[in-house]
Amino acid sequence: MTEEPVRPLRYREPRQARSAATLARVLQAAEEIAASSGLEGMTINGVAERAGVSVGTIYRRFDDKEQLITALTERMLERREEYVAERLCAADPSLRGVMDAYALALLESFADNNNLFPELLRLRGSASLDRGARTITEIHGRLLEAAAPYAAHIRRSDPQAALDTVARAVLGACFHNSVRPDPVTGEAALRRYADELSDMAIAYLFTPDRGGADRS
Repeated sequence: MTEEPVRPLRYREPRQARSAATLARVLQAAEEIAASSGLEGMTINGVAERAGVSVGTIYRRFDDKEQLITALTERMLERREEYVAERLCAADPSLRGVMDAYALALLESFADNNNLFPELLRLRGSASLDRGARTITEIHGRLLEAAAPYAAHIRRSDPQAALDTVARAVLGACFHNSVRPDPVTGEAALRRYADELSDMAIAYLFTPDRGGADRS
């Protein structure tokens, strides 16, 4: 029994602005259909019709639906990285400001097609999980970088480890909200939940270790 050759998951990248614009329309159409009908309900023909391109145009870029889904996963993860980075850059210049921006940006980014995002990571196998892990690492690093100027205000014995802990805790809470059957939705509710997560993080950062020395 011969093994099937491993097909590359990577699609063909556009090299011209016009091709990039067409690809953006195709991925937007794919995301809209997948968000409303699920990945199983998304077809190459349906994406082509919604994007206003021919089926052949899509097949010149992607070998099949699987590669299109890979590109869609990449697009959604990159968008989350960029959004969180932008919000952290615009945060109020304080530890609380950074945590407020981080929590709200994560909640808002996961709330963007929240039903689709977990499905993409769950069904695409190890390649998507690895890509998702890189996004988590990127977002995590962005928070540590944004909070670094205020590390002296942290009262834990190891400020870097404490920031690492709250970064993971807030990220986990935001991802959990995206997969639960009754997620927090709506601008006001998301902001309230983000404030609660930020308050929790700040309370931890400003509380000395159990039995440890107070750094203040």
